[in-house]
Amino acid sequence: MSYYYNKKNILQMKKLFVLALLMVGMTILAQGRKGNQQGNQMGQFTPEQKTELQLKQMTLNLDLNEAQQKDMKVIIADLNTKREAHKTAAKAMWEKEGTPTNDERFAMRSKMLDEQIATKKRVEKILNAKQFEKWTSLHQKYQNNFQGNRQRNFQGNCQGQRLRQG
Repeated sequence: MSYYYNKKNILQMKKLFVLALLMVGMTILAQGRKGNQQGNQMGQFTPEQKTELQLKQMTLNLDLNEAQQKDMKVIIADLNTKREAHKTAAKAMWEKEGTPTNDERFAMRSKMLDEQIATKKRVEKILNAKQFEKWTSLHQKYQNNFQGNRQRNFQGNCQGQRLRQG
C-alpha cells in the first residue's frame, strides 16, 4: 500500500514541477515582450511630433538659442523625411527583389555616408565649437548604442534559428 502512495506522490510532484516550469517560462516571455515595446516609442508619433521632440531634446542637451532651434528644426525635419523615404524604398526593394546585390548595397551605403557628411557640415555651420563637439560625441554615442543593439538582436535571431534547426 505504501508503494502505491509513494508513486502517487511522485506523480503529483512531477506535475507540480512541470507546472512551475511553465509558469516561470511564461513570466520570462511576458517580460521580454514588454522590453521590446519600449524601443519603438518614436514610431507612434507623427513626423512633426518626432521633429519637435528631437529638437527639444537637442535644445536641452546643447543649450540652443532661438535662431539655432529654427535652423536645427529644418535639418531634423529633412532628416526624418529622408529616413522615412529610405525605409519605404528599402521595404519595397526587399519585397520586390529580395536581397540587394553587393553593388546595390555599396551604392546605398555610399549615399548614406554622403548624406551624413552633408548633415555634419550643415550642423557645424549652425552650432558653436563647444556645442558641435558635444553634438558629435552624443551622435557617436547614439550610433554605438544603435550598432550594439543591432548586433545583439542579430545574435539573438541567429541563436533562435540554431535552436529551431537543431
